[in-house]
Amino acid sequence: MTKLKQGAPHRPKLGLQGPVIAWQDPWAGDISDTMMRTGTGSIYPSQDPTPEPGAFIRALQDLGAVFYVHHVLPNLAGQSDMIRDAAAHGLDICLGNEYGNINGPYAEGTNRYDVPDLTVLEAALSGRLIGLLYDEPEHLQINAGQYRKDGFYPHWGITDGLSPAQARLKVTEAAAARAAHVRGLLEQTGIDPERVPLVSENVFPVQFHAMARAGMAVCPKIMKESFQSLQLSTALGAARQYGRDMWICADLWGPDVGPWFIRTPGFPGHSPEEYASALRMGYLMGPSHLFTENIDALMTYNKYRQFRKTEFGEIWDEFARRFVPDQPLNWRHSEADPDIAFIHADDSNYGQNERLFGNRRQPAPETTQSVFHVWHLLSHGTIPAHGSCMHIPGYVFPRHELKAQVPADRFPLPGGRMMPAGAQVHPLFYPLHNVIVFDETVREEQLGRPRLIVVAGSSISESTLLAVRKRAESGAVVIIADWLVPRHWTGSGPAGSGTWLVTDSFLTDERVQETMRPFLGSKDCWMQRFGHTEVRFYKRDPQGFTLDYELFER
Repeated sequence: MTKLKQGAPHRPKLGLQGPVIAWQDPWAGDISDTMMRTGTGSIYPSQDPTPEPGAFIRALQDLGAVFYVHHVLPNLAGQSDMIRDAAAHGLDICLGNEYGNINGPYAEGTNRYDVPDLTVLEAALSGRLIGLLYDEPEHLQINAGQYRKDGFYPHWGITDGLSPAQARLKVTEAAAARAAHVRGLLEQTGIDPERVPLVSENVFPVQFHAMARAGMAVCPKIMKESFQSLQLSTALGAARQYGRDMWICADLWGPDVGPWFIRTPGFPGHSPEEYASALRMGYLMGPSHLFTENIDALMTYNKYRQFRKTEFGEIWDEFARRFVPDQPLNWRHSEADPDIAFIHADDSNYGQNERLFGNRRQPAPETTQSVFHVWHLLSHGTIPAHGSCMHIPGYVFPRHELKAQVPADRFPLPGGRMMPAGAQVHPLFYPLHNVIVFDETVREEQLGRPRLIVVAGSSISESTLLAVRKRAESGAVVIIADWLVPRHWTGSGPAGSGTWLVTDSFLTDERVQETMRPFLGSKDCWMQRFGHTEVRFYKRDPQGFTLDYELFER
């Protein structure tokens, strides 16, 4: 693996999120066992004894964490003590809203929990608050009945009957209002609001651009059930277009089962080897922050008051203690510079083809599926043509079989469970050649220097359409859906010194594949460029569950 010359170093901040199954919240104690702490819809009794707060913080810091992602209990049990202890140990804090999303109380007319103002201020005044994490807001906008069962109340508000553009605007404005409220709260107290962003932690590769436009930092989950290159190129584009920080959450919840430590079906749902590759992959994207959800997979705590690292904890420890110091970065995520710009409206369709932005009354326009068709082509056919994550037809998750086979009281499984060869479904490798995703409002100066521009989806702004046409006339190759262009531009052929190709079907139009082919790179390499540095990923194993990488300086 090639090392780069020393430049202006960038080291993403490393963090860990609190437990949800292993042990009770160290500050709340028994109270944390009385509520649902996972998205599985069940209350799980803790599997391990509860550590003392100081011992827990020392364990976090011994693993190299400089910040702690804390699940705020809706009744605020132990909250003030947690802030006091974190500050005393010099540990930064990010406050997460997941427990409130699962249990309530909810902001009026939504399924969203907002950390109360006084709690935000208390943490901010300690000098250690670095963010407010919104857990899977895109999921809870679309699938509003996931946790709250007394009605259909999407995360940012009801969008029934609205067009995709109207629904997107309503969601963006609601998120922006929340961001503005927190910003004003901090400013009134003399605290720099730039220190405490709202962070949108997305499991699906949708609404990154809407949340970034609203003022939130973006945080893609990696592993989980994602197609990694699609997820990251989408988040990178949102962060670049709107000038936001990019956090990364390495989420070990997932679909697979194997001979590794398992707390509950799906957790961990990825092998230790995949986790090791994913951490390096995420780090090499140059994020501002990188953390693992949750610490349960990394550590056990026994009756002798001792923490013990699992195989996953050993991998995190090696990553934080050896890999990160030995591989300094001279680039940041904001320097992502595409060879291929993929422009499409942020319509929130990841393959379910319904409830766009939570809208139950308007069916998804068929044009939204063109986004999946483009991903299929850009990835040499490895990403399916009917969705952008694994929550679509065609995937059977081994974790479901494990849940059916093993009673809940038999967990954890220290040695996991063997599954038949070939049962695992979640590789990391999907080849793309330096793709960045922009939404339908991107300005010309934000595009960088792409040689190929592909425009799909349900809509495009007039200014973006003009910018794309100008790029074609200046030498770029543009492939665009015919329903997005005015009549006087429906003809295909040369445009200035570039190419303008209009199609009514990305999948079946042979001209599209022929025109794309010279720009797609090798099917054996996934490449992302940051400034002058190319990060290249290759399969380490035949299926691509693990990755090798090299760095090339242009």
